[in-house]
Amino acid sequence: MHIWVDADACPRVIKDMLFRAAERTGVALTLVANQLLAVPPSPHIRAIQVPGGFDVADHYIVEQVAAGDLVVTADIPLAARVVEKGARALDPRGELHTAATIRERLSMRDFMEELRSSGVETGGPAAFGQAERQAFARQLDRLLAALPRTRPTPQ
Repeated sequence: MHIWVDADACPRVIKDMLFRAAERTGVALTLVANQLLAVPPSPHIRAIQVPGGFDVADHYIVEQVAAGDLVVTADIPLAARVVEKGARALDPRGELHTAATIRERLSMRDFMEELRSSGVETGGPAAFGQAERQAFARQLDRLLAALPRTRPTPQ
């Protein structure tokens, strides 16, 4: 498994959790953004800066992702595209998107977008707090615990 992060809008606390998880498990972690990102020095962690522009980071992630990978994103259309390729998508708030759930989320997102474009005030997402951090950490731990133990033990 490779973990890809739609990093432009990913909360710092989530990135920090992912950095620790990559170091602990040896899973490859790539953050993709249209701005320069600072990442800790590690053979498991890298940052890719893509050119600015609409959905450029999303397109890059979709081109690179493979079945079995994990993409961390709050972007529902991106989540739908990676799930279609056999990957999983995890929202920074801890919601895991799969083939069984993504169509409903995409429909709801499109419906809310229609409401907003017609002038209806829909509000935004709830504040990002401790409950969301814990939900993300639990889902990430479940996904990483399910990985085969192929990492060599230190000698």
